[in-house]
Amino acid sequence: MLETKIYNLEIQKVTKSRIHEIDFNHIPFGKYFSDHMFVVDYKNEEWQDGKIVPYGPMSMAPSISALHYGQALFEGMKAYKDTKGNSWLFRPTDNHARLNISAERLCMPAIPEDLFMQGLMELIRLDSNWIPKQENAALYIRPVMFAIDEFVGVKPSQNYRFVIFTCPVGQYYSEPVSVLVETKYVRAFEGGLGFTKAAANYAAALMPAKLGQSKGYHQMLWTDGFEHKYIEESGTMNVMFVIGNKVVTPMTSGTILSGITRDSIIQLLKDWGIPVEERRISIDDLLTAHSKNELKEAFGVGTAATVAHIAKIGYMGKDFQLPVITPSSISHRILKTLTDIRTGKCEDKFGWMVRV
Repeated sequence: MLETKIYNLEIQKVTKSRIHEIDFNHIPFGKYFSDHMFVVDYKNEEWQDGKIVPYGPMSMAPSISALHYGQALFEGMKAYKDTKGNSWLFRPTDNHARLNISAERLCMPAIPEDLFMQGLMELIRLDSNWIPKQENAALYIRPVMFAIDEFVGVKPSQNYRFVIFTCPVGQYYSEPVSVLVETKYVRAFEGGLGFTKAAANYAAALMPAKLGQSKGYHQMLWTDGFEHKYIEESGTMNVMFVIGNKVVTPMTSGTILSGITRDSIIQLLKDWGIPVEERRISIDDLLTAHSKNELKEAFGVGTAATVAHIAKIGYMGKDFQLPVITPSSISHRILKTLTDIRTGKCEDKFGWMVRV
């Protein structure tokens, strides 16, 4: 059994909390930030002792390599309150493992699990009052790592900063979304960064998403980079389809992020005895299923949105409407079950929740 290293975490508390400035009944996503953040640097080929400090600006030189060569990655997590007021994290060690997968691809140092978890747990304990108690709300957690060498030249940085900050959030989407199938721009190619949470992935998606939004769509439905034939992701989410009596989702690959929410939903579906297929799905497959009235549901899945119902798919100038979601819909059942597990209203039979 591996011994857990105990890090010396310095804690600097705010003199006055900003929590009373927030209306927890009306929380926009990603706009208001909690009182503290966890910060730790990688220097001399090792991670230093971290510190928790008041959330705010950090001093950095304009020459740091992350700004020029893109060595930057992040994760997305959430903390919840149960019905008794206890604080919980959802699958945090899985986020840690995926962060290190991204770090390896970007030639960045892995962060030890004990350092990650100690900093995370202490931060959430300190700012536990920032976890909303309202329905459909949570404390969003953003771990981020970036290169901090002051050097202009293409090479891996030798020094890095890892930060965790948090923000209370409401629903990412307040209504079912419409998506546009992307047939020109490419999110990722095999051998690239598509399976990571590299900042560059999201920068490349901004302009196509903006074009889609100008046409009245919320998000893109990304397709493969070679033929624009096979579905990959929806915006920043994995995507699932209910076709007939089965749930079908693109298999993860070098171009598709291995979503933790996606994996959780697959486990739930299998536990319920609902057939799940992880395979390539072409646009033609979807349109054929739609023409036969076999495409019952489509939904994006991810940390931010949890489950985002898709009401309309746009393709080649035509919109394909999907059935209205009802309480008996599979996606509605998934969302309710995940919410109940996270808030302690039903059994966590998979051992996903970690108490803070």
